[in-house]
Amino acid sequence: MAFSVGKRSPAAHDCVLPYILARRAEVEPEGICAVFEDGKHWTCADAFTVAREAGSGLRRAGVKRGDKVLVWMPNGAVALGAWFGINTIGAVFVGINTAYRGALLKHVIDNSDAEVLLCHPDLAGRLLDLENTGRLKVIFTDLSRIENRDEFERCGVQMRGFEQLKGHCDQDLPVEELMPWDVQAICYTSGTTGPSKGVLSSYLHLYSMGMECTDGTGAQDRWMINLPLFHVGGTLFVYGAMARKGSIAVLDSFATDTFLDRCRILEATACVLLASMATFLVRQPPSARDRDHMLRRVMVLPLNEDAPAIAERFGCTVFTVFNMSEISCPIRSGDNPSSRGSCGQLRSGMDARIVDKNDCEVATGEVGELILRSDMPWSMSHGYYKNPEATAVAWRNGWFHTGDAFRVDADGNYFFVDRMKDAIRRRGENISSFEVEAEILAYPGILEAAVVGVPSEYGEEDVLAAVVPKPDVVLSDEELIAFLSRRMPHFMVPRYIRQMQALPKTPTAKIEKHFLRSEGITQDTWDREAAGIRVTRDRLKT
Repeated sequence: MAFSVGKRSPAAHDCVLPYILARRAEVEPEGICAVFEDGKHWTCADAFTVAREAGSGLRRAGVKRGDKVLVWMPNGAVALGAWFGINTIGAVFVGINTAYRGALLKHVIDNSDAEVLLCHPDLAGRLLDLENTGRLKVIFTDLSRIENRDEFERCGVQMRGFEQLKGHCDQDLPVEELMPWDVQAICYTSGTTGPSKGVLSSYLHLYSMGMECTDGTGAQDRWMINLPLFHVGGTLFVYGAMARKGSIAVLDSFATDTFLDRCRILEATACVLLASMATFLVRQPPSARDRDHMLRRVMVLPLNEDAPAIAERFGCTVFTVFNMSEISCPIRSGDNPSSRGSCGQLRSGMDARIVDKNDCEVATGEVGELILRSDMPWSMSHGYYKNPEATAVAWRNGWFHTGDAFRVDADGNYFFVDRMKDAIRRRGENISSFEVEAEILAYPGILEAAVVGVPSEYGEEDVLAAVVPKPDVVLSDEELIAFLSRRMPHFMVPRYIRQMQALPKTPTAKIEKHFLRSEGITQDTWDREAAGIRVTRDRLKT
């Protein structure tokens, strides 16, 4: 496993996850690798054993090297062990957002080509709501909590218990000659003019991302994993911590009122907070225990006006980065940055340009699209799975096009300005307006729909849907929300509904969403939260 791959890339045994786990199990078998909310923990030897057992069980289910395996679970030991086990046999980890249902869920299953799914038992019923279960042949779950196993069997799907992923270790695992450029995961990220795209992620890609984001921490640190493992926002910190010989504390989800208590109990020294999380924490009443914790480094994404208050009140160092699923943290701030609104400066090993629509560079201080490339091969995504057209568009002229509008000042500070692409960012989730519009148009009384993001009081955006009812239809906002809540993840359900007689359009009949954004929340806009309708995620019992 100690083969070299070239001077620009680390050796495989340094950056390929299963080899990192194997090395740590050999060098520090009793060292702490992961701690969980139920009080249990894994040593480095435990983590490697769990990975090999899960990999062996997946092999017995027919999973081969290069196969895609779906994992549809909240954070926890089972989800973490599944990811480690999948990579240990050289297969590809494909996380599914636990909020997905309906068309989004079916798209990920079908597009991934996966035949095996590890599924939380409370989610399994959503599969039966689909027209079919796609290519699925095997579902691993907690069989004691599945009441409709016969329905799956009629669909030709085998149901197996999680216990079949334990107790047996194939001695040849991890598989040999996994290379830094081999695909380790596919991460589905929201589309703009089409369905969600599967971002291809190599071992070196996630390693690079993890190492950059965990800079300033080491073997003595414990990263709190409070973002989901079906997002790179969760997996990159696991990867970085493992590579730096640190440890992780795994939370099932973020909760404002208990977050610091959980940090104390699990002895976390570093974490990431979405801007909305930072705002929620700062708005909590001050407490005498605000500094009674071990947290010393906090990444805030993006850096908002509450970030300095996090540093001052909780006594920790704050920093930020600019990142996407496709890239590897090319822009990073220093500690406790003072440049208001900046994402930081370009890190070494990255090239960046800010360009116009023809990829010609704009002047310093002017706004254009941020495009990127790396001098380390495979340290960024190499494309979208089964989507060569989108790959070609994103990587045209040899640069990755972020779709985000930026400006850079004379000192090299980069500032995010807006999204050039038609996507919405809410509470850390990327939302495709295309996918929300598709579900709205499935409602019988809707003629046209346009979805945009509007500023939220908690940072980032909320979803506003402008709709045109069909002639002679009296549209009920409440009934539309109820319809959408059954068909899409909670975070995609619009907060605001604006009924209009016609949508603003260009002479060529293209909807002018910039008018809807600029008008924002008008007097005739209906707010479901003001109406007492809250749409929340399902709470999954671990």
